[in-house]
Amino acid sequence: MTTGFCKPFLLPAGMIVVAIATHADAAELKFKKHHIDPTFISEGVAVGDVNRDGMPDILAGPYWYQAPSFNRHEIRKPGTYKAAGGYSKSFMNAAVDVNHDGWIDHVVVGFPGEPALWYENPKGKAGHWTERPFADSACNETPIFTDLTGDNVKEMLFAVTTPGEPKALGKMAWFAPPTATGATWSTHIISKDKSPGTHKFSHGLGVGDINGDGRKDVIITDGWWEAPDDRTRTDWTFHAEKLGPACANMHPYDVDGDGDADIVSSSAHNFGIWWHEQTKSENGRRQWRQHLISDRFSQTHALEMADMNGDGVMDFVTGKRYFAHNGHDPGGTEPAVLYWIELTRIDGWPRWTLHKIDDDSGIGTQLLVHDLNGDGRLDIIVSNKKGTFFHEQLAGGE
Repeated sequence: MTTGFCKPFLLPAGMIVVAIATHADAAELKFKKHHIDPTFISEGVAVGDVNRDGMPDILAGPYWYQAPSFNRHEIRKPGTYKAAGGYSKSFMNAAVDVNHDGWIDHVVVGFPGEPALWYENPKGKAGHWTERPFADSACNETPIFTDLTGDNVKEMLFAVTTPGEPKALGKMAWFAPPTATGATWSTHIISKDKSPGTHKFSHGLGVGDINGDGRKDVIITDGWWEAPDDRTRTDWTFHAEKLGPACANMHPYDVDGDGDADIVSSSAHNFGIWWHEQTKSENGRRQWRQHLISDRFSQTHALEMADMNGDGVMDFVTGKRYFAHNGHDPGGTEPAVLYWIELTRIDGWPRWTLHKIDDDSGIGTQLLVHDLNGDGRLDIIVSNKKGTFFHEQLAGGE
């Protein structure tokens, strides 16, 4: 466990240096690792009650794993992937009743630039699930499934570009699932063509209220699109602002408790987990100041926000996406760690405590923080090149 009391001070020319003080006074959470499947089949994962028995199951790429024993069942024909020399066709997964028939379906965003698909639950019947595309070219390495519009229904967010054009920039879009049986997904373009952050391998995407107007904006490292009253409107206003280097998920959160949204992000293929402090200049213009949270491990290609210890302050969960670029990234061959990062505040300034959960599982391009077994404690579910894992949070640190 390492705690960082990270308060910057300014040197000449505005250079920021972060001072780190080490502590050992934060409460620990304990986890039990369940290695559900050692096969590399997906780097995305979802949770949903597939068979309607009242227990949430795990879905990852071509399989669903039936709770409580997590027996494996095929959704589609599985591919064969090499952990040290390839990529899966499952970068992001979601579980939702797409067609409103009362059964959880499976949404899969595959390798960047390929179609986004959903698989129709066969309602307990044998055989593979019916595959249905809903976008021709799903770009960004961190697609997001979230309630963007505030209607209590989650939507998909990613960029779209012309299939077969690997260097093309496209448009940012969100996709609403059908509102009735037999309907199709609706596509809503929010950006101009050839916008930043819309290459098929673009890194850095988030959703949250940047300007305090109560609406969720769309965030990339080059700036953010301001959400209008009518979220179905095209061409949202773009604010060009520098929000850090290439990263994974971008989470707006009031880190320092001063009433505005800061942004927490992590490096996908290098070292670095940061928070970006929102400030104002003398003329009232929005500015951002980057602070390092940790550079202890690399390839933090997924980052989730959750109140892990129930203290009312959000924490963060991340780890190493092992062999993200097949061992060629900085630190790529180091252990596949998993951490939760505790946020507390001292005199209005954030203090970060890194708690190691495991050093031989890591993360994929997506991870879930979810109470999988219904015991009131948040668990962590991941799928990656080391397989599929369920990290069960134990009672009372047992």
